[in-house]
Amino acid sequence: MKLNAFQKTAITTVAATLFLILVGGLVRAAGAGLGCPDWPKCFGMWIPPTSLADLPAGFDESQFNVWKTWIEYVNRLVGVVIGLLITATFLLSIRYRKEKPTVFYSSIAAFVLVLFQGWLGGVVVRTGLHEGLITAHMLVAMVIVTVLLYATFEATSDLFKIRIEEGFRKKLLWTLWVLFGLTMIQLVLGTQVREAIDVIKNAPVVPPRGTWLENMEGVFPIHRSFSWLLVVAAGWLFYLMKKHNAEGWVKKLGDLNVVLVFLQVLIGIGLNYLAMPRVLQVLHLVGVAVMVCTQFLMILVLRRGEVVISDQ
Repeated sequence: MKLNAFQKTAITTVAATLFLILVGGLVRAAGAGLGCPDWPKCFGMWIPPTSLADLPAGFDESQFNVWKTWIEYVNRLVGVVIGLLITATFLLSIRYRKEKPTVFYSSIAAFVLVLFQGWLGGVVVRTGLHEGLITAHMLVAMVIVTVLLYATFEATSDLFKIRIEEGFRKKLLWTLWVLFGLTMIQLVLGTQVREAIDVIKNAPVVPPRGTWLENMEGVFPIHRSFSWLLVVAAGWLFYLMKKHNAEGWVKKLGDLNVVLVFLQVLIGIGLNYLAMPRVLQVLHLVGVAVMVCTQFLMILVLRRGEVVISDQ
């Protein structure tokens, strides 16, 4: 199947949005969320300063750290590129408004959401990284990437042909929906853990990094224990695929989903026992985004699969 302009752009946009989540993880790991204290400019400039000598009047010198400033500035630039890609996806989707209206309307939804996300990002900066807004910002990012993935799938569904027995398909769909719901809850809990870490980091007396999680009360023990539910759901998915001899796209996506869950658990264990390495923080964030996309893609594939009548 030769991809048209919309399909190529849509696939690129999904990948670029995941890359933006990676860059956002780097910003968080570097503590550069307020590297630019204003919005939409950075220290009152469209191109931020590279030294204290270039800092405009009216800004506190203690706010300026050249590395954090430019990390956050690059994050904003990548966000602008994503915005342009989503705009291009929307414009190119017009060709589908009659043939496949779901492609057109989901592309419009992604366009509106990215405008809202840009506004929300500005509010996050102006409120000094308010905890609840950070969670909302992450959730909106996940909604954007799933809406984009839906539009992309609707336009490229011919690439994902499967034939599957109806009973097996229903069992897989139920399992995937449960796994998807658990993953979204775990994402919210993880974001709240990150907010609690920020409180510890910004305290007058900062304890050793290796003690941040082990001494954290409240949401972290829930986040840690909740991961067992994802393990159980992933284990059940693996069992179903083995029992029914899954093949083709079902097997590929199912195996990938199982592997991603267990990798996330291992990364979480590493964060807990290895004094929270920054690289694992970034991998944990990107990992959950990839999990959401892979689970949602498998749901879409199963919903569109050609049903085979079982002889049993």
